[in-house]
Amino acid sequence: MSKNSHRPSIALDVMGGDFGPPVTIEGAIRAAREVDVSLKLVGKDLEIREELEKYDLTGLDVEIIHADEVAEMNDKPSYILRRKKNTSIQIACNLVKDGMAHGVVSAGHTGVTLGCGIFSLGRIKGVDRPGLATVMPREGRPLILIDVGANIDSKPRHLVQFAIMADIFARTILHMESPAVGLLNIGEEQGKGNAQVNEAYNLLKNTSLNFIGNVEGRDVFGNGVDIAVCDGFVGNIALKLCEGLGKSFSKVLKKEIKKGILTRIGGFLARPAFRRLIKRFDYEEYGGAPLLGLKGAVIVCHGSSSPKSIAQAIKLAASLIKIDIVEKIKREIELHPEITRFYRLKNLLQSAGKSISTEDSQSTDETDETQ
Repeated sequence: MSKNSHRPSIALDVMGGDFGPPVTIEGAIRAAREVDVSLKLVGKDLEIREELEKYDLTGLDVEIIHADEVAEMNDKPSYILRRKKNTSIQIACNLVKDGMAHGVVSAGHTGVTLGCGIFSLGRIKGVDRPGLATVMPREGRPLILIDVGANIDSKPRHLVQFAIMADIFARTILHMESPAVGLLNIGEEQGKGNAQVNEAYNLLKNTSLNFIGNVEGRDVFGNGVDIAVCDGFVGNIALKLCEGLGKSFSKVLKKEIKKGILTRIGGFLARPAFRRLIKRFDYEEYGGAPLLGLKGAVIVCHGSSSPKSIAQAIKLAASLIKIDIVEKIKREIELHPEITRFYRLKNLLQSAGKSISTEDSQSTDETDETQ
């Protein structure tokens, strides 16, 4: 299957997520009716067929790919890769590897999806670590936070690679012109933070990105930064803190509105504003988080994703395929060889060669003096 074919082909891990086939298939059918995609539903054949009987598939390109096993949330990625090789997520990734699909969408175990993606699809040349990018709604245009959990420990050059990949995503998918890139840190001044972010700062300021320096956590929901870069440890905590704060605020607000007759009336009158607010900050509008840096479009959805979220994730994967995100990342990384491990290895070998050459020269001089 050509990667440039007109219709994107998406392999959906039907068994992934908290709710399984009923939700994932409903979302898949919704997406297929809204955009021109070919769907490969990967999972247990009988369960998929039972769900599909509920829908009119006229005009839809849907194929069932049977998978015997399911990756459970308590399964380690290494166990899945070595022992459970017929899981729906691994078969979905293999479809892309074998050229039978262009992208993968899964609401299953993030670590397993990452592991299967790396070992089945492989990384784009020059990319050391794939980065998980999430699009966070806010006042004005959305914020991209990368990495939000794919890499617990990241080297400075990895942060730069995340920034470059997120910049491409922002310009091509979110249509941002020259997105502002900030390094998430404990202070705005250069020199703040640990050695990791300080070295990353020096690397970022020498790229062609619109790098604005360090940004603090309190500033990311303003309009001064479009892409906030951090390692997966910090990013995952930041993301879940925001999710928890949003839920807590919603509960407190509802309790306060119900406390008296005047607040109830005010709440009723403000319902249109609340609906607009909920829609603006609805994470499901973006479906899932793209795992950037792999040789294929991979979207990771929340485990509790609704049919709407699954549909949006499939549409996002189709968009990434249409713009050929893999080729765009590859070309951009090639423009920054200094942030790749190949460049560093080359420098190490050259330095070692010079050292050996110098030692040989000194040894020759000493021999000549002895003679």
